[in-house]
Amino acid sequence: MSETQATKLDRHGPVAVITLNSPQTRNALGEAVASGLHAALMSVAPDPAVRVVVLTGAGGAFSAGADLKEGLPETHRVEDMINSRYRPSLELIAGMDKPVIAAVAGPAAGIGMSFALVCDLVVMAENGFLLAPFSTIGLIPDGGATWLLARRLGYHRAYQLCVEAERIPADRCLAMGLVNRVVATDTLLSETLAWAGELAERAPLALARTKRAMRQAMSLSFGDTVALEAALQNECAASADTREGVQAFLEKRKPRFEGR
Repeated sequence: MSETQATKLDRHGPVAVITLNSPQTRNALGEAVASGLHAALMSVAPDPAVRVVVLTGAGGAFSAGADLKEGLPETHRVEDMINSRYRPSLELIAGMDKPVIAAVAGPAAGIGMSFALVCDLVVMAENGFLLAPFSTIGLIPDGGATWLLARRLGYHRAYQLCVEAERIPADRCLAMGLVNRVVATDTLLSETLAWAGELAERAPLALARTKRAMRQAMSLSFGDTVALEAALQNECAASADTREGVQAFLEKRKPRFEGR
């Protein structure tokens, strides 16, 4: 296990677990936590030994959002802080060639909600909830929240969620399609790790190319998406993993994928 200020990085075989580790602030994404998160993501993103990443929080909370006790920037604009403190990590999660699973207990609020929703998959504990409290303090959603929510919920539901600042509990998150699974609070990490372990046994190139295609599909035309899929399929078809997958199928055995 390694620690970077208020963020922990653990390895469970091919699964890396990044833990926001400031329970006294409910893992608010202040300067120290955000810096540690970015360092951990920079470590795992290019590492071929890491096939799946889990992002979670310590102390029964995912993240309460920005650390308001640090105050708003005095020497530079809020815009600069968002672009320098949060955007690089959000883009790393969205862009890395491996699945990132958010394991959410307690609040995923404000910018913490954005970090949960930008992940490729979300497992939420029964006590988990999403909250966009911005309108209650005179701010707007940030960290890509408007993009993420509008694409998942449509304009009207996303706008209502943001302006009413309503807490969305786990069962509603599941019904609305904002999370993939809801599990018992005390088994959140173990069940997430089990799912991550299953995904880690699949062909890394296939998972990476599927992620790339689906991320880009949200901004491409149908025809351009077909063309992108064809190009990525060509890359997969030429890989050793595809040859191994076909051979394993013919031999009725479990494939051993190596990510090449």
